[in-house]
Amino acid sequence: MTAETGAQAPDFSAPATGDKTLSLSEFAGRTLVLYFYPRDNTPGCTQEGEAFRDAYDDFRAAGADIVGVSRDSLRKHENFRRKYGFPFDLVSDPDEKLCRAYDVLKEKNMYGRRHIGIERSTFVIDGDGVIRHVWRGVKVADHAQEVLDAVRALAA
Repeated sequence: MTAETGAQAPDFSAPATGDKTLSLSEFAGRTLVLYFYPRDNTPGCTQEGEAFRDAYDDFRAAGADIVGVSRDSLRKHENFRRKYGFPFDLVSDPDEKLCRAYDVLKEKNMYGRRHIGIERSTFVIDGDGVIRHVWRGVKVADHAQEVLDAVRALAA
């Protein structure tokens, strides 16, 4: 199974903020914006989360839920979410099962050192569990608005 446009979204069950375990089936009948980001409390990840936060009411009005995913611990996620007032849940994926299912792990090069990290990616999954839009290698500027436009078009 591949996480591409038109494919059935890989199912998941993973620990999330708010002492929850989230699974894809919980979003049946609603659109899900599932976004993967490298790390809590880094500049780009904070800006991306803030942009989704600021547009949250618009996403909800369009019938969409938002869930963020990174490899950080639930404790880090809870602190990150509280610090920036994110109204959506963050999923902890330390064993990288969800990251592998959505194929978002890529080799990165930082200061000459190679490592495997999360490629900033967003998936819009419809109420039937089908992936309708995919963004990989996301640039944070204007991304949340682009995703919102796609969600609104899907709802129309």
